[in-house]
Amino acid sequence: MLDHIYISVSDIPRSLAFYTAALKPLGWRELGSYDSSTGPAGVPDLFGLADAAYGSGTAVGASIWLRQRQPGETGLYVGFVADSKAEVDAVYAAAIDAGGTSEGEPAIREYFAPSYYAANIADFDGNHLEIVHKTFNPPSRPRRT
Repeated sequence: MLDHIYISVSDIPRSLAFYTAALKPLGWRELGSYDSSTGPAGVPDLFGLADAAYGSGTAVGASIWLRQRQPGETGLYVGFVADSKAEVDAVYAAAIDAGGTSEGEPAIREYFAPSYYAANIADFDGNHLEIVHKTFNPPSRPRRT
């Protein structure tokens, strides 16, 4: 299941208005913004939209975060849901073993939330993957036996 996607755009206000209007019929809403001045270097200002389940605690929701496009920027940023810290660790290890590049080892990302445990990997083409476990989310899929 996808957790979030970053979309790099050239005009934040215009794009935020567009995505808010376009996704409203699907139950999406403007979520708010993240001011990068409170976080580590390299994390951009973010402007979010979310589906109705996001943050509800009753289902795993999805979000889109708009960020200012930088000159020459390419690639996609996709966050995948993990149901535990162990899953985050396992995906990170598998991605590195498969030739991915680390962009952040598994750890708590308190600048997003105290229960936000994530790892970041880049593929061969500059696409960015984040594997994230949020303790406030219910399981995203049935437990394996």
